[in-house]
Amino acid sequence: MVTSLTLLHTSPAHVPVFDALRDREHPGAVLRHLVAPELLDRAREEGPEAVAPALRARLRECRGPVLVTCSTLGAVAESLAGDLGVPVLRVDRPMAAAAVRTGPRIVVLAALESTLAPTVALLAEEAGGRPVEVAARVVAGAWERFEGGDGHGYLAAVAAAADAVTEAEADVIVLAQASMAGAAALTTPPVPVLASPALGLAAALGVAAAVLP
Repeated sequence: MVTSLTLLHTSPAHVPVFDALRDREHPGAVLRHLVAPELLDRAREEGPEAVAPALRARLRECRGPVLVTCSTLGAVAESLAGDLGVPVLRVDRPMAAAAVRTGPRIVVLAALESTLAPTVALLAEEAGGRPVEVAARVVAGAWERFEGGDGHGYLAAVAAAADAVTEAEADVIVLAQASMAGAAALTTPPVPVLASPALGLAAALGVAAAVLP
């Protein structure tokens, strides 16, 4: 049986990342990509809740389970699943679960300020009442490089920020946005660095395999 999954992105840069993961780790799976950058643009200006109606409309275009790869919109997307009648999964939830299992001191790195609050809230939710200490940081200048098409500079800036984290301040580093995943291979920090795409895709394909006929 072929497992299929729709992915909702807010940047076209995510498409080759997830296709490469599929080819390497889940050969045979079918990924359908829907790209809606306008949702992130509005969420940055007005807040994630403001895009709920537009996000619901885009999700209705999808068939079957959906993986939302934008961390800024993840919580809002999950909240719409009941209306849509299909699983709506956020790519960073498996990463957050792995982070709180690794240790209570978590450094979150993000390229966008709008990603910090949803990620911190998700970590607290996954902690389930266990104490966690979360230090959330925006990587200065990273998003400007991403928007300018400087993918190498973007990942290098994220990697440098991760390398600056010390063992004395963190048990684990979380790369809050899916677009940051490539930076993990460029770092040499003393603690684990977690990214969302591989963990999120594996979990979502598992859900899709369970619910699809």
